[in-house]
Amino acid sequence: MTPANTLEVGARIKLLRTNQKRTLQEVADSCGLSKSMISKIENDKTIPSVATLVKIAAVLGTSVSSLLEQEGWNKAIVTSRNTAIEKLVKTEKGYMIFPYASEYHDKKMQPFLFVARKGEVIPHQLSHEGEEFVFVVEGSMKMQIGDTEYVLKTGDSLYFNALQKHGIIPISNEVTYIDIFV
Repeated sequence: MTPANTLEVGARIKLLRTNQKRTLQEVADSCGLSKSMISKIENDKTIPSVATLVKIAAVLGTSVSSLLEQEGWNKAIVTSRNTAIEKLVKTEKGYMIFPYASEYHDKKMQPFLFVARKGEVIPHQLSHEGEEFVFVVEGSMKMQIGDTEYVLKTGDSLYFNALQKHGIIPISNEVTYIDIFV
């Protein structure tokens, strides 16, 4: 691996992580690495081992080869339902997440599959730049946006400004939903 390729790998990792709205700490914890190590990799201060690249790729829902590839960062991406379900990752807040199209880089939106189970989600609210579109695939949940609470059931959707504090609580035993960040 040449230094030029290393620089691109770090930049690709950072791009994937930030597009997924994930923190350095969250990725570090999921990989079993320190926050400092992930930062060094993203900023090309260290060359990651293959084992480390494997861990990072798995956490970001991509492959090592995708991180290393020079070409094809804007190709069409197909994800089977089984792949999405098999690659769900549990977050520190108790819900499971799968980032669609991780291999498609420099995208304008980031679609996620979320699965949340009653009693497992730690109540919290967050806000960030951009807009979100939520579509409930199966189940039901409460979604708090600012001071307003919405009850969403299978087939319902919600579009909102993500600068407003927001969070979800499952009503059904399990709720599956698509959340698209723009």
